[in-house]
Amino acid sequence: NEIPSKTYIKKIDISETVFARKQLKELIDEMGGMDIIVLNSGISVTNMGFSAEPELETLAVNVMGFTAMANAAVNYFMDKGSGHLVGISSIAGIRGSAVAPAYNASKAFVSNYLEGMRQKLNKTKINVTDIRPGFIDTPLIEGHHWAFWTVSPEIAAEQIYRAIKKKKKIVYVPKRWWFVAQFLKIMPEFLYDWGYNRIVDGEKGGQNGKQGQSEKRN
Repeated sequence: NEIPSKTYIKKIDISETVFARKQLKELIDEMGGMDIIVLNSGISVTNMGFSAEPELETLAVNVMGFTAMANAAVNYFMDKGSGHLVGISSIAGIRGSAVAPAYNASKAFVSNYLEGMRQKLNKTKINVTDIRPGFIDTPLIEGHHWAFWTVSPEIAAEQIYRAIKKKKKIVYVPKRWWFVAQFLKIMPEFLYDWGYNRIVDGEKGGQNGKQGQSEKRN
């Protein structure tokens, strides 16, 4: 049984980076140490218009907040001599998105940042894992008609758990999304743009007169 006898819960707003790092340190002290951190916080904002606010809000959490927490964790692990940094990026980080430009860009940042950290920590006892989920059946994809190959949160969690246990470097969840990732990487721009234009048309039609042109999902 690997479940600890005591559970610690702390609400941290990672967009407030200075305060968030302070709170993380307090939590680590309360727990008596930390062996692994899984950075899963993130938001997705459907932004069909050109408003800057949804984009900046996304970057504040998914980029600035992620970086602050990852950096704080790595510094703690360096002092400790070992540890495991796990970040949840996304298959979305491979290409851009007209539906949620900042979200896809932020996930590309997460994957690249984790790769850079892994290179920096190559000669240490600190492991780095990049989890790249496809479509998980959560409110994040609710209403998106184009979502396919979805899996339940339970199946996704089990695959993520096994990958972390094995200390893998990069993992696609579910596993079959590896094939999608390879296809996306080599897809010509004209074909990718054509496909995404169809998605954008569908998203606009699905709004059916909703006020505003942005929708936030945590």
